[in-house]
Order: sequence, then structure tokens, then C-alpha cells
Amino acid sequence: MCGRYRIEDTDKFRNIIDELMRSPLVAVWQKIAALTTSGEVCPTDIVPVVAINRRGERAVFPMKWGFAERSLLINARVETASWKTTFREAWKSHRCAIPVSCYNEWSHIRGADGKVHTGEKYCIHPEDSDITWICGLYRFEDGLPVFVILTREPGEEVSKIHDRMPLILPDEYIDDWIRPDANPDGIITAAITDMVLERADEALKI
Repeated sequence: MCGRYRIEDTDKFRNIIDELMRSPLVAVWQKIAALTTSGEVCPTDIVPVVAINRRGERAVFPMKWGFAERSLLINARVETASWKTTFREAWKSHRCAIPVSCYNEWSHIRGADGKVHTGEKYCIHPEDSDITWICGLYRFEDGLPVFVILTREPGEEVSKIHDRMPLILPDEYIDDWIRPDANPDGIITAAITDMVLERADEALKI
């Protein structure tokens, strides 16, 4: 968790994608793999991510989802990211925000046998949100940016199906979150935990 999210083709996302395509990194990544700019996003996909550029300005970059360690790391716990060796430098100064329409999660149900089984797939997002801003950390591997998603304890609704959720901030906190000189510990207190859960087959009308 979180292992899937979606990007829908809306006016706001088109603006993000337009900015993304102006990044010089697009041509570099496209020699390796195609970018994912709509639909379901999976680990190792190359997607739009917001971070600070060299001029200290907010910008959209193509980044690959996952840190390459002994196994692919796609998430980092917000409770431990500040001190774990893999994440602590990124926590200090390489924070990013991933724009999504919703993130996906599967319900986890404990059966009569005592084992936890995977149930229905859900689309999850704050109410009345055009863009859901998921917080992440990034670093460079072979000269190219890669990211992980930060997770936290869930809010009340999400806790009914899963024991973790992404760290999600309101739009007005994103500029502060990605600033290298900001204090992330203070910013995360503004995290949104009230979510709308929709069954994926109903939300996507499939």
C-alpha cells in the first residue's frame, strides 16, 4: 500500500501534462520507457511529479515510481522516513507531490480461517477534489529522478478496509511541502484523512 492510483483526463490534469512535456527529462526517459499520463498507474511507471527545480520554482517532472534497493521500494512510512537510512536525506530536502485523481486500495478481510483475504477494489479520494495531492520523496538513480509515496495511519473511513493510507495534503500546502528549507514535521499535521471510498467498478463505470 499504496500500490495503484489513477490519472483522469481532465482540464487540470491536461495543464499538468502540458507542463510535464516541456521538461527536458521527458526525452531522456522516453529512451527507456513510455510515460504514463492517464489511466491506472503502477509501480515502475514514469509519471508527472511536482518538485522544486534548480531555480527554486515549483515545476512538473517525469519521475519513475520506486526506489531500486534489494527489492523495489514504492512506499515509505511517514513515521520512520526521517531517520531510516534509505529515506532520511530525501525527507530533509527532496520532497515531492504526486497529483492523482484517486488512489486505489483493496479491502482486507479476515476470514473464518483467521487469514486476511483481499476483497473489493476501491477508488479513494477527498470529497470534491479535482486533484488529490499525495506526498512523496525522491532521489536520483543513474542521474534520473525516482520517487516513493509516503504512507500513514488511515482515517476512519479508510481504516474499515486497510491499515495504511497515503499522506495527502491540501493544495495550499504543496508549495511549502516541496520547499527544501521547510519543516516537513510541521506540514504533515495538515494532512487530510477524511476520504470518499467508491467501489472501482462503480466509480469507473465498468
